[in-house]
Amino acid sequence: MLLRQLEYLVALAREKHFARAADACYVSQPSLSAAIRKLEQELDVPIVRRGRRFEGLTPEGERVLLWAQRILAEQDALRHELSMMRGGLNGTLRLGAIPTAMPVVSLLTTPFCERHPNTRVTLESLSSRDITQKLAEFELDVAMTYLDDDTLGQVRKTPLYEERYLLLTPKHSELADLPVATWAQVAELPLCLLSPDMRNRRIMNGYFTDDGVIATPSIESDTVSGLYSHLHGNHWSTVISHAWLHMFGVPDGMRVVPLKRPAHGPRVGLVIAARSPEPVLARALLDVARQAGVQKALDALLDVHLMGSGYLDIASKSLTVGP
Repeated sequence: MLLRQLEYLVALAREKHFARAADACYVSQPSLSAAIRKLEQELDVPIVRRGRRFEGLTPEGERVLLWAQRILAEQDALRHELSMMRGGLNGTLRLGAIPTAMPVVSLLTTPFCERHPNTRVTLESLSSRDITQKLAEFELDVAMTYLDDDTLGQVRKTPLYEERYLLLTPKHSELADLPVATWAQVAELPLCLLSPDMRNRRIMNGYFTDDGVIATPSIESDTVSGLYSHLHGNHWSTVISHAWLHMFGVPDGMRVVPLKRPAHGPRVGLVIAARSPEPVLARALLDVARQAGVQKALDALLDVHLMGSGYLDIASKSLTVGP
């Protein structure tokens, strides 16, 4: 059995098409097909369900695929370990992040690359479901996501920050000068919010419900940039995570207003698959994360945008809802 055969199988499972898989592996389609047939002969099991086109993997093929992904991941880990022994980490860190965490990823990737100049980072914006799948299939080294997601499976978690929600509203809005706004008050504004398929929006919906209202936004988007693009006309209001201030700030003509929040907001952090040994590149990013002080940096930025109002100091007293 050759590692190249396993690479071809993983590519075929990913592309679900012989020609595309061959292109991805820089070989001809006959060469890829022959290698997978040879793998079937060596293992004495059918791996691919064949017809006029690719029809998927057999049950045995699915099991072989899991081992192929694991073996190739171990191969990468070995190379990275050896690079460390030679005096410097190199390789490509594969990082996935939920869209609402993307604005703060640079707080980690920049110091990571500065510390390890021979490394590269590939960054994907992914749903929580895709993150879970790609971690399980060894297609990601590490991911940034909500830590309370029950679908994550067996992972190791490193908290980064707790989301704090804020109202962005035009300066002429009736809520613009309030020290604190309620979710019920926000529901009465002309709103643009993230779409309901986004975890962030579902969390917000829970807060609206707890305040006895249902938010009905006129505009919904599946990207943070899509929301911000509507704020420059000073007509729409939106609810943001304070982490987004790192990239987007507060648009001209808008004001940021604190929202009443629960005692503990949703936590965002890094997750890696629970396997030993930990991938070297993932471990290196976790080391950077532990020293980056992401929560402290975001809280300081929030206090700046609230003009030193002391919001973070009094939040647990006057802004907390619940016990």
